[in-house]
Amino acid sequence: MGFVSGFADPAFDELRDAMVDNLRAEGDDPGDLGAALTVYVGGRKVADLVSGWTSDSRDTAWTPDTLVNAYSTMKPVAAVLALRVVAEGLMGLDDPIASCWPEFAAHGKETITLRQALCHTAGLAAVGPVLHVPDLYRWDTMTAALASTPPWWPPGTAPGYHTNTFGFLIGEPVRRLTGLDFSTAVRRLSDAFELDMHCGLGVSELPRVADVDVAHASLPIDLDSAYPVSDERSVLLRHAYANPPNISGVGVLNSQEWRMCCVPSTNGHTTARGLARFYSTLLPGAHRCPLPTELLAEARTEASAGTDVILERPIRFGLGFQLHMDDRPIGLTDSAFGHFGYGGSLGFADPGADVAFGYLTNRPGKRWQNVRVRRLVNTLASALGTG
Repeated sequence: MGFVSGFADPAFDELRDAMVDNLRAEGDDPGDLGAALTVYVGGRKVADLVSGWTSDSRDTAWTPDTLVNAYSTMKPVAAVLALRVVAEGLMGLDDPIASCWPEFAAHGKETITLRQALCHTAGLAAVGPVLHVPDLYRWDTMTAALASTPPWWPPGTAPGYHTNTFGFLIGEPVRRLTGLDFSTAVRRLSDAFELDMHCGLGVSELPRVADVDVAHASLPIDLDSAYPVSDERSVLLRHAYANPPNISGVGVLNSQEWRMCCVPSTNGHTTARGLARFYSTLLPGAHRCPLPTELLAEARTEASAGTDVILERPIRFGLGFQLHMDDRPIGLTDSAFGHFGYGGSLGFADPGADVAFGYLTNRPGKRWQNVRVRRLVNTLASALGTG
């Protein structure tokens, strides 16, 4: 088994024990190979812990500076970049995306708004044209394909998780309105708030990256059996998760090419410190916040809810942020907002508890209910007396 190191305030030392427990297999959960946890309470860092190894070879220990593919926990970073465009007056939430991206208006998409894209009701959870493996690494190819795709359902009528298209959908307006490619936009936000977040790593950062334990990644490799092209829904799911075939990282997660490209929905890399610090900037009383107070309040207010077209289960979203649900709490109180990542990673801000939280792992577990992250959140709640 691995080990846990780092700092925890004595009042929160049970988080260290929880990290140790997370290294053990439990039932059908394989346990962490390597992981990191950072927690702020009341603006003060109360835990900064790391455990285990950066790869299955177990020859390099995880450190606080270890980067890892953070999956969807980075979607809110993309959302904040889009919201900053709104804050700067370059675009309104209810402006059509086509107002800055004219090609996007094709096939009945001329009225789709930035707000609909941010809350996953745009009807564009998949790219329509059949793409190939290299296409994912070409931003212009992906955005052009998205622009040429008709909505899969009437925009604004239902939520449907834009698993892999979300970042391109809101990232292209950011690029067009700011003149910055998306990787640069993330880097500037990261530098301004000392976040150590990246979407498209530079060569100098590659040695810090932990490998994902792909043996425990449950994304399907056999597309024909996983998504048989037998009806419209099967076609949608196949395109959402596997068009192009490596859009979810299948088969390429640990490659240099994947780490250096920019897929904002899926391949952002950060540390637990960076993730928790990002959310600490979104709490009331933060010394600096990347968004104006009123816009942040709107972003964490429910904008869509209901049975998800893609996931076929209830969801709740603000503008780019997942919100509390009784059967899948995002934090400690009903006011929490953040985002889960594939396999159990999680970042959130909880104004009700004055908590910012970041947990990242390189060994995916259950996608919907993950015992490891629930153990950490429950332990934190107990330490704060809210559990």
